Amino acid sequence: MRFSGQFADSLLTEQLDRVSLSFLVEDLQIRRGGIAPNICFGLAALGLDPLLVGSVGEDFGDYRAWLERHGVQTWAVRVSETQHTARFICTTDAVNAQIGSFYTGAMAEARQIELQPIAERAGGVDLVVISPNDPEAMLRHTEECRSRRFNFVADPSQQMAWLDGAQIKRLIDGATYLFSNDYEDGLITQKTGWSHEEILKRVAVRVITRGAKGSSVEVAGEPRLDIPIAREVARVDPTGVGDAYRAGFLAGLAWQVPLDRCAQVGSLLASYAIEVVGTQEYRFGDTFLTRFEEAYGTAAAAEIAPHLCRLRL
Repeated sequence: MRFSGQFADSLLTEQLDRVSLSFLVEDLQIRRGGIAPNICFGLAALGLDPLLVGSVGEDFGDYRAWLERHGVQTWAVRVSETQHTARFICTTDAVNAQIGSFYTGAMAEARQIELQPIAERAGGVDLVVISPNDPEAMLRHTEECRSRRFNFVADPSQQMAWLDGAQIKRLIDGATYLFSNDYEDGLITQKTGWSHEEILKRVAVRVITRGAKGSSVEVAGEPRLDIPIAREVARVDPTGVGDAYRAGFLAGLAWQVPLDRCAQVGSLLASYAIEVVGTQEYRFGDTFLTRFEEAYGTAAAAEIAPHLCRLRL
């Protein structure tokens, strides 16, 4: 929601202990989101068949239909009998100050999900992505991946502020891939006490996004790959850009292209996401390969071209 005035004009410092305010908003936008749905949407857009796992409320029906229309499998989603689907509600004023609330809701029940029955019904899983969720669910699913030897992505990102060092160690140790941005990279080192080199020894591949500086991919004992961004046509809304990057990178893994190509696909998909308002509003038309070639060259484009025959957008 958007408020045309300024919150500060209604806040009395001497009465903050009993604040009671109401703001008349002029605009309401309801956007689809959630890290797992955003990643799955991106994977499906690139022609993959992602399986969404999580916990939602009975109000998920319309969103489920949207995701399924766009190629996301949702049969593994757990529906709570008592809680609504998690959501973030935010009001922004004329100077971009924000008041927001995050409702956890059904997300807290994700800890009740077991991955093995899902894997059996799916006929196996290639990779489990454990992104920010209920912390107990994240820990449980990580432990299950290790015990059942499922390859997994550790992606604690937005939950990093709430996790302590011991929990972060449990989430990333033994991961096939570790995703973070450069700020979270520092948090991981600070909270775990592990050096950058020690973390590299505990995961197979480490991926760090660096905003306008691009991204880097590291494997212990090998030279670091530094990938520049794919330039966006316009910069409209950064929400969901990291999720789009992950979807593109994961699509590259499914296509079995080299790691630098994975990061390049991620960067290009992120550029599409930043060009629109909303995390699932981008469309490719017939521009994906052309823009990829402009960003990374003819040889790179030739490597991914055979995999673009199933683009859904």
